[in-house]
Amino acid sequence: MLRPKPKYSSLPIKYHPLMAFPIKTCVVCGEEFELKPGKPGFANRCPECSVEDEGPSKEGRPSPSSDSELNAARKKAMRDLLYRKES
Repeated sequence: MLRPKPKYSSLPIKYHPLMAFPIKTCVVCGEEFELKPGKPGFANRCPECSVEDEGPSKEGRPSPSSDSELNAARKKAMRDLLYRKES
């Protein structure tokens, strides 16, 4: 018995064997770069500009004891706003 001829080939079709990465423009320096998966940093910044800058030193941050003092002051202000008596 003869089988009907298939309409399409049974071989797999490769649509894009070498897919290129999208070309983006850096918002900081304006340089064009390829956006590759796993690139650290932001998607709209080139690898040179997305290197993390050194943040403020520990000396610039408040001490943990002042953090608890600030939290206590915030709690007190919220409590006063929520439970104040109407005069």
